[in-house]
Amino acid sequence: MNFLKGTKIYSIFTGSCPVCQQESMYEESNPYKLNQTLKMHERCSHCDTKYKIEPSFFYGAMYVSYPVGIAFAVAAFVISNLLLKLNLVITFLIIAATMIFCLPIILRLSRNIWINFFMHYNKEKSLS
Repeated sequence: MNFLKGTKIYSIFTGSCPVCQQESMYEESNPYKLNQTLKMHERCSHCDTKYKIEPSFFYGAMYVSYPVGIAFAVAAFVISNLLLKLNLVITFLIIAATMIFCLPIILRLSRNIWINFFMHYNKEKSLS
């Protein structure tokens, strides 16, 4: 994925600092350690970017999590109902299971997308 380095897509999918993209914003790399899913470093140790711009900054990520969750649900529907031709009850159960199983990923992706709205990659800071 290094060919995407310097783009917002790289920062969103890797959870790296949106400014220098040199380290992860999260204290724990595994999103399925549920008690640490959303624990973030206060600042980037490489470029000193402060992740929480203001108190309650990541409440805005809730607005992003809705369409991200819808995308996961639509993907589960397309795979289970349209491709595998399963009935609607089984499809509904698969969508519910997908949403529950993917919740930590959806939460992190939403935060990553939200912070990338406000911060931009800076090549000079990534080199220093």
